[in-house]
Amino acid sequence: MSQINAVGRRKAAVARVFMSPGSGQILVNGKDYKEFFTVDHLIYQIELPFLLTESQGKWDCKINVNGGGIKGQAEAIRLGIARALVKDDEENKPVLKKQSLMTRDARKVERKKPGLKKARKKTQFSKR
Repeated sequence: MSQINAVGRRKAAVARVFMSPGSGQILVNGKDYKEFFTVDHLIYQIELPFLLTESQGKWDCKINVNGGGIKGQAEAIRLGIARALVKDDEENKPVLKKQSLMTRDARKVERKKPGLKKARKKTQFSKR
């Protein structure tokens, strides 16, 4: 395979991952991923699928991500990379599934309801 495509989603973030064999360069929206995500634990989230499958430095990744915040974007990228690694080799799936990297996290922000301050917060009850 010359190039593997996969999509990862989390909250409002959507990441399109294009992986090809290479030297391990990861570009997110045209920037290096360590420049795009400056927080250490988010950088680790992106590297995690490669660490678990022992394929760090074997793939070049071009990633387009939009929507949501930086944490949602990092987790969307993580899912996209994990799906792409499974497309390449099915033997990677049990390792990634054990760490729950193959599961799409469906939790989203609950909508605000009319008559309430937030989604569930009500105004203070007054007896008199």
